[in-house]
Amino acid sequence: MSTASAAAPQSIPVGPSVLGDLIAPSRIESVSDFLLNALLVLGGVGFVALLAQVTIPTTPVPVTGQTLGVILVGSALGSVRGVVSMLLYLGLGLFLPILAGGESGVLNDIGTATGATAGYLIGFVVAAGVVGWLSEKGRDRRFTSALGAFVVGELIIFAFGLIGLKMAAPELVEAGFMESSSWGTVLEDGFVFFFGWEILKAAIAALLMPAAWKVADLRRSREAKPKADN
Repeated sequence: MSTASAAAPQSIPVGPSVLGDLIAPSRIESVSDFLLNALLVLGGVGFVALLAQVTIPTTPVPVTGQTLGVILVGSALGSVRGVVSMLLYLGLGLFLPILAGGESGVLNDIGTATGATAGYLIGFVVAAGVVGWLSEKGRDRRFTSALGAFVVGELIIFAFGLIGLKMAAPELVEAGFMESSSWGTVLEDGFVFFFGWEILKAAIAALLMPAAWKVADLRRSREAKPKADN
């Protein structure tokens, strides 16, 4: 048997699956690991809450940065942390004014977690998980694959949102917020108007995430170079 074949195989280092892994390990093995992951989750909540207050005054309803925040958090944190972050966001949003436009779910009957936007908010959780899973597979490292992953996330949000809007439509029609409760009106009010804006948000996210990876990889390579020289 040759010396080469008898040598033990060298372990190949595994890089981070998502950007969040550069800050906190996805596998929690200590209290410090738990605290770092908790900070990432809380950071995701704060990031989405912040973008939810960014408003473009369009008609008939304003467009916010909320869904952009959701797909970015899902991509950066990964599936598990992304889902936990969005669950916490929704839980806090029941009581605190951190939803789009500074609204909260308990204080308003229509247009919040208990009304027309309930489906969209539930979709945040699912979209963050799916986008996080796709990002763990490396789909957020190039523009084209990232754009596809983020469009999928946006479509998931609107799939849940339209179901919720349809269920709330009779109440909204009675209150004068919708003309009818038909699927045509639901699609027009809950999807068609937002479609172009959501594609734009997905494109922005698809530009940001690969750029962030390039910066992270450059920093890692610079940190690894002195070790290799030694």
